[in-house]
Amino acid sequence: MPAFFITGTDTGIGKTLFSAALLHALNDLGYTAVGMKPVAAGAEQGPAGWVNEDVALLGSASSVSAPGEWVNPYLFREAIAPHLAAGHKGVAIEIPRIAAALDELRKLAQVVVVEGVGGFRVPLGPDRDTADLAVRLGLPVIMVVGMRLGCLNHALLTAEAIAARGLTLAGWVANHLDPDMAAYDGNLATLQRSLPAPLIAEFPHQTKPDPARLAHYLAAVRLRALPGLDT
Repeated sequence: MPAFFITGTDTGIGKTLFSAALLHALNDLGYTAVGMKPVAAGAEQGPAGWVNEDVALLGSASSVSAPGEWVNPYLFREAIAPHLAAGHKGVAIEIPRIAAALDELRKLAQVVVVEGVGGFRVPLGPDRDTADLAVRLGLPVIMVVGMRLGCLNHALLTAEAIAARGLTLAGWVANHLDPDMAAYDGNLATLQRSLPAPLIAEFPHQTKPDPARLAHYLAAVRLRALPGLDT
């Protein structure tokens, strides 16, 4: 069953928003789909225990339910770099455990959307980072670009790092973060010319983003062209 690894040009640029919108779009196309957040840092106490906002949003957009230890193998209360949060808790983030959880999720749903943490090379420990995780999972990568000043450099460097790891950049998403961004159209056109993958969605700026509504910006023809969905 197909699965995708969602990365971004930085933290806070809309990876969870896109991942949830993608889940909604896949559901609308008739696929069963589930979201996965292997590592989440930042949680609040809820009625059923500690809850991470991103994990909850992915869960609400998924069409199948799954055990929490598969959907989110590592949850830390502190909203800091995951390797630091893990160190404070005396925990090692083990990539094989995450891979095993993904294997279980692929038995439950036709498509799994795996959201990374932060950018493409966020440390997970002294000798591993999210790029190593992406390589171990071996999934096509979708990159979310936060459209604001500096996005060209960030996007091109991220795409270069993805290629250097031997991974496939299956597509990218333009998320209009800064409504006052100068030369937005010119920046978008530059990325379309420069990135070695198709633009699969362009999200407008929204003060209160709604993943279900943004799913409509993910055209079926573009999604069907993604690896594993073209059959």
